Amino acid sequence: MSSIDQKNHSLEDGSAEANTAVEHSKPVSKFTRWYRSPLFNVVLVGMISFTQPGIWNALNYTGAGGQQEPYLVNGANSLTFGIMVFGCSIFGVLANKIGLKTVLIIGTLGYAPYSASLYVNNRYGTEWFVLFGGATCGIAASALWAAEGAIALGYGDIEDRGKFTGIWLGLRELGQLIGASISLGINVSSQSKGKVGYTTYLVLIALQCLGLPLALLVSAPQKIIKRDGSRIKDPTKNKAILGEFGKLWALLKRREMLFLIPVLIGFQWNSTYLGIYLAKYFSVRARTLGSLTSGIVATIANIFWGWFFDLKTFKRPTLAKITWFTFVILMLGTFGWQTSNEKLYMDSNPKVTLDWDTPGFGRGFASMVILRFFNESHYMFVYWIVGTFFDDIPTLTLAVGLVRTFESVGSCISFGVGAAQVSPMVNLIIAFAMFGITIPATSYVVFMVPERPVHLRKQENGSSSDGETDPVVVSKASEAIDGPHA
Repeated sequence: MSSIDQKNHSLEDGSAEANTAVEHSKPVSKFTRWYRSPLFNVVLVGMISFTQPGIWNALNYTGAGGQQEPYLVNGANSLTFGIMVFGCSIFGVLANKIGLKTVLIIGTLGYAPYSASLYVNNRYGTEWFVLFGGATCGIAASALWAAEGAIALGYGDIEDRGKFTGIWLGLRELGQLIGASISLGINVSSQSKGKVGYTTYLVLIALQCLGLPLALLVSAPQKIIKRDGSRIKDPTKNKAILGEFGKLWALLKRREMLFLIPVLIGFQWNSTYLGIYLAKYFSVRARTLGSLTSGIVATIANIFWGWFFDLKTFKRPTLAKITWFTFVILMLGTFGWQTSNEKLYMDSNPKVTLDWDTPGFGRGFASMVILRFFNESHYMFVYWIVGTFFDDIPTLTLAVGLVRTFESVGSCISFGVGAAQVSPMVNLIIAFAMFGITIPATSYVVFMVPERPVHLRKQENGSSSDGETDPVVVSKASEAIDGPHA
């Protein structure tokens, strides 16, 4: 009897499936295990996010995309998120048919044209290109967010989801940190209000062009090798488009998704206000400093919550309650503080221009930084919450598409309001009210958080045909070829 046959007979279950896995498996090198590992692929997705929405954030958090007036850019952003309202769910379904990697690649193609349009508008005053760039950005963002969120949540195990979400979103903020540092260096001498220098955009566009080659390096789900040697079945196998839309609708009707809708629409409504706030009251260099500081506090938020959500000290339902009710108390207090700031600056005569040399700068700047911290914390919280309910790649892909769809509804409407020439105070009051509306429904979802997520496809089908392979069988099969794994 050959050595392979002896190893086949040594498998505890002796199943034909396990023997077949052994006979058709090949030895896997350490490099392949590293390259195909969930961690490496989540890092790659984080780097892609760094080059795409990270750079977009670097521009957006200078206020009005770096322009002097916020209205055109807010209109383009409203168009972007309007496309994402439909695009995120559509690409979530397509990802289960044509593959996460293909959708991820599509997601790297539309951000650079938007940044280029801001450059052309800044230098030559061209306006139509900004709206065209907003449209390309909307299509790309729909694909990118549907794919990268599913990869960050689905490639690893439930015990790693806090860490992997923190890595993904933390690297995205690296884009804002680097982009804002470049912007601050170029505009450091601009002490008056106005727009940033046009050379700022050229460097950021170059960084965004790195997204496509990085996307080509990402492994498809079925090629991922987990720590125990197990793999994920191909989530695109035997999928029908109409069937996936049916599953999307069924998922939306589940209570845990339905009652998340208010927080998805309303929590970050203040982001539009913050862009107007920076453009209206701060000097150019203070705005670029605001973008840099926003990136720093968002990175701190990702690191902290990534650690906190994976703590073994508390059960997951307890972690969810602690996090949400902390958000509620601190957000309400910060909104009250910001309302007093806005009233002060709105009534000032002469009109205020806050620079870091200006007395009282810290008061106006700090509230913006705190709101930015909680906005990023919201991202971590929502994606972690979704990961506590579901445990299979196809369902997580659709769930992330729904999350981005309803976040886009909120952003589309809020940027639409921001494009209208209403006062910053009106924008702030609407943002305050929208957050208040989110509290009851989100609190209900928080009390539903389970200790372990469900494998929804297996639960619906009564089998594992749509989900992951049995980790025990695959692990034993791979050990028969490779030896035990750590």
